[in-house]
Amino acid sequence: MTISEVSKRYGISQDTLRYYERIGVIPPVHRTKSGLRDYTEEDCGWVELAGCMRSAGLPLEALTEYVRLCREGDLTIPDRRKLLLKQKDILARQLRTIQETMERLEYKISCYDRAMETGTLIWD
Repeated sequence: MTISEVSKRYGISQDTLRYYERIGVIPPVHRTKSGLRDYTEEDCGWVELAGCMRSAGLPLEALTEYVRLCREGDLTIPDRRKLLLKQKDILARQLRTIQETMERLEYKISCYDRAMETGTLIWD
């Protein structure tokens, strides 16, 4: 699969794909005899993982470390698990903050709904 096809498939720019490969966010991509990137399904799996992890807020440095650990083999499983648990904790805190913000917004909206019905704005 060409870099253009992978870019479209995963919604990641070609420049970003090259950058990810250069800094180790994804392992080196397979190449044709002429040196062009030829993404295999395994390469695409790494691209998909990178997108998922970035969506989860994993910093590039941590993602690079995670990929390095994966490539080192099964002895690094505890370290990889620890890295993912740390990010899970960060996401859980962010989720709580978002939930609290949603509750606050819902409250404010309900106050405005009542004000539109009654003509008076009252904060409970």
